[in-house]
Amino acid sequence: MPDPHPAMALTPAHVAFVHRDIPDTGPPPGMVLQTDADYADWVQRILSSHPAPDRPTTLFAYGSLIWKPELPHLAEKTARATGWHRAFCLRMIRFRGTPERPGLMMALDRGGTCEGMLFTLPPEDLPGQLDRLFRREFTIKPINTMPQWIEVETASGPEMALAFVVNPDSPSYTGVLPRGAVADTLATACGHWGSGAEYLLHTVTHLQAKGIDDSDLWQLQKMVAARIEAKGCNQPRPR
Repeated sequence: MPDPHPAMALTPAHVAFVHRDIPDTGPPPGMVLQTDADYADWVQRILSSHPAPDRPTTLFAYGSLIWKPELPHLAEKTARATGWHRAFCLRMIRFRGTPERPGLMMALDRGGTCEGMLFTLPPEDLPGQLDRLFRREFTIKPINTMPQWIEVETASGPEMALAFVVNPDSPSYTGVLPRGAVADTLATACGHWGSGAEYLLHTVTHLQAKGIDDSDLWQLQKMVAARIEAKGCNQPRPR
């Protein structure tokens, strides 16, 4: 029988091989940052459009929020969003990339399905929680990922949850990229927050820990590992 939990090809050794210490030189020239007033406006928009203000607020996490939650949560469970999928579709020239060697960030793009985690947020100071969350999730204008209420399916039925979806009008939006091009970028790009390979490793590892299998990301991590090994990383492949 096939191993239900095969070993990942991408490992911390691959991540260490591509890591570079890169100083943060700040926002590149011409980049316009969100202001305090912008964040306050986004908080008000989301609160005023809350689909069920008398019910607990839930957050749909599909990427780094799973392995690095910004907010405490009271409960969590798996959920599936239909009409959305994970995609490395945002070009990054800061954080996990540089202007000379841009990286890619994952976002929730339209089409397909996505299984992730649904976090129940504490009821206290929801505006403050949202402000903190938004400051983490988007920093520039035009916005890259927009907070939006979406429907997700859980074992107990459908729910409306807050999620961050890609803004197709963002200059950083790449559209659909070939998987090989994504693997090439993640195998080389690095910024002051770390590398694309590290981001991918954390995401796939924590999805597996939550019992979520993403076949596209699984294939991608194998491709990234192979590319890093082709550059000289002496890492035995799992059998």
